[in-house]
Amino acid sequence: MSEKATITIGDKSYQMPMKHGTEGPSTIDISSLYKESGCFTYDAGFLSTASCESSITYIDGEEGILRYRGYDIDTLAEKCTFLDVSYLLIYGELPTPEQQAWFNRTITYHTMVHEQLQFLFRGFPRRSHPMAVMVGSVGALSAFYHDSLDIYAEDERELAIFRMIGKIPTLGAMTYKYAIGQPFMYPNNELSYAGNFLHMMFANPCEKYKVNPVVERAIDKLFILHADHEQNASTSTVRLAGSSGANPFACLAAGVASLWGPAHGGANEAVLNMLEEIGHKSRIPEFIKRAKDKDDPFRLMGFGHRVYKNFDPRASVLRKTCREVLESLGIKDEPLLDIAMELERIALEDEYFVDRKLYPNVDFYSGIIYRALGIPTNMFTVMFAIARTAGWVAQWKEMIEDPKQKIGRPRQLYTGANARSFPTSYKEVA
Repeated sequence: MSEKATITIGDKSYQMPMKHGTEGPSTIDISSLYKESGCFTYDAGFLSTASCESSITYIDGEEGILRYRGYDIDTLAEKCTFLDVSYLLIYGELPTPEQQAWFNRTITYHTMVHEQLQFLFRGFPRRSHPMAVMVGSVGALSAFYHDSLDIYAEDERELAIFRMIGKIPTLGAMTYKYAIGQPFMYPNNELSYAGNFLHMMFANPCEKYKVNPVVERAIDKLFILHADHEQNASTSTVRLAGSSGANPFACLAAGVASLWGPAHGGANEAVLNMLEEIGHKSRIPEFIKRAKDKDDPFRLMGFGHRVYKNFDPRASVLRKTCREVLESLGIKDEPLLDIAMELERIALEDEYFVDRKLYPNVDFYSGIIYRALGIPTNMFTVMFAIARTAGWVAQWKEMIEDPKQKIGRPRQLYTGANARSFPTSYKEVA
């Protein structure tokens, strides 16, 4: 007999089936609760609600665990490329050498975007926030690629996935180039995924650009670490949009819009803003004191994590990578980076931070690396979107292929006015 949970409402009890995953908390299947009892459940922010079954990513925040398809994130970051991890997320297994060569070649030859997209960019003011441009340009892909919009055709779904992983870095680089008034750089098919992105970001037609291998590997690791993170706000947005049957490009544009929120993808940008507010190493004690004062609204950004109650496993990888990048670029006297390194030292030694497990998280180190590479603060979330594309398309594909999938329709607890009579004294506008 299957295990059940009993929910008692008044003098009536209802038996709800239990579901158990391979790891993590069990769930109570309440899908029949309203039909049987006439009641909904209330769960603001869906903190105790599983909206889907997924076999892609597993997180244990208490133990500091993040796994893609069963593989620990630090192992993947050390032994794989971003495209290897993308393949793993999409297809469920690491690629064989033949599959790896095919997938790399396929993504590489989908990096170029339709030439007319440059005219779309010209319609934006140069001062536009890069994420505003990304929302528009990612959504616009559906206007150019009509042969990959049928979500019920497996070959078209796969083609859309290849296009999104290939083209979104190109759109991100074009967004940066447009903002600074430089010409767009076409993809270079001889380069790696990360190397090609750096080329499109920082090369210009006047001189040959040489990719720094340390920086190239750092970008690849950053993309791996941000590729997926279970049912976060933007991934849930992609799934919810996709549940209506919307085309995949529209779904990812919705994900980009959700990621733009400062509570989600803007955290590493907030880290740099905080460092600029501190301004100098000599002022760090003042801000540390403020951070410890529960009556002061100031908070140290980039420390602790809503999900991870221990050390963020992604931060463990990036801490070493951050130092490799700074050493490779010969950066020693950059004031904001000096502040960041001192803050890190204090957080790892100060009893207040250690006791509360307020360790530097992935956003802290990624912000420092992007700053060191000369990537503007307002481009940080674009970098996040490029990486998270792999997870979004994998989650979208899993949802579309799930026979139990239904259109998302959250319920509400209505607290508005009761039925009212329309006022007889109301005058219509002529």
